[in-house]
Amino acid sequence: MKDSINNDIEMSIFEHLEELRQRIFIATAIFFIITTICFFYIKNISYLLQEPALGIKFLQLAPGEYFFSSIKIATYSGFVISSPFIIYQIIMFVLPGLTNREANFLIPILIASIILFFIGIIFSYKILAPAALVFFINYGADIVEPLWSFEQYFDFILLLLFSTGLAFQIPIIQVTLGVMKIVSSSQMLSYWKYMVLLATIIGAILTPSTDPLTQILMSSAILILYFSGIAILVGLRK
Repeated sequence: MKDSINNDIEMSIFEHLEELRQRIFIATAIFFIITTICFFYIKNISYLLQEPALGIKFLQLAPGEYFFSSIKIATYSGFVISSPFIIYQIIMFVLPGLTNREANFLIPILIASIILFFIGIIFSYKILAPAALVFFINYGADIVEPLWSFEQYFDFILLLLFSTGLAFQIPIIQVTLGVMKIVSSSQMLSYWKYMVLLATIIGAILTPSTDPLTQILMSSAILILYFSGIAILVGLRK
């Protein structure tokens, strides 16, 4: 018999669909509300994202560039801020159908995923972005004056932040594979040489800049996360 969290409540397919519709509506409403709030505070968010640029002046190279960039920044910001609430709605929808064992695994995994995503964004904002921008500013500084496009700069920053947040999901993937007994911790450890090569490739792909320092920092972070995932699996096995 399935040891579900809530065996006493049985819902028809129509009730499940109605609940799903309500959850989607709530999640969508939260996203749009937070995105709208972010749009009203777009100047504050833009100033925050400009800090790693170390006082570089920005240009608007086309009509409406700042406006459309503002919409893009507000949308990304709304997604990031609302993501915990959206995941909460997902948890509340699937939770009644889970066993205690499944819930004890899924809920911590989702919470850890959110935390690691935000840690990745902070790591990118505080370390990767400044390192990449210092390289670009200093390279050829005696030949060209750095005047950057507002839109292209924020495309660079947003891509770097999100790609780093996604890269920080590596331990989550490892733990999931390990718990499902698809790949063991000892097998993961034996693949470390391939992971070094893969981390280098991922670092080159995920970082929008081509400077070696940013790619080395990203690759190093990926390797640290990989070995942390192995350590977590070993701890869970004990």
